[in-house]
Amino acid sequence: MTVSCPNCGAEVPWTDASEYRPFCSKRCRLIDLGQWFEESHRIPGEPVDLESPDETERDQD
Repeated sequence: MTVSCPNCGAEVPWTDASEYRPFCSKRCRLIDLGQWFEESHRIPGEPVDLESPDETERDQD
């Protein structure tokens, strides 16, 4: 079985020999990781207010 690299689209065999699967290379894997760090990739959900205390912290006061 082969899959397409999520970054460049190259065909990658899905085997133990493919060290970076589903990516074709370490470079493509690091490019993807960088996109997560830069917040180019996001998981949909409700926004979180990081400035307001959490409910559990309020209960401890």
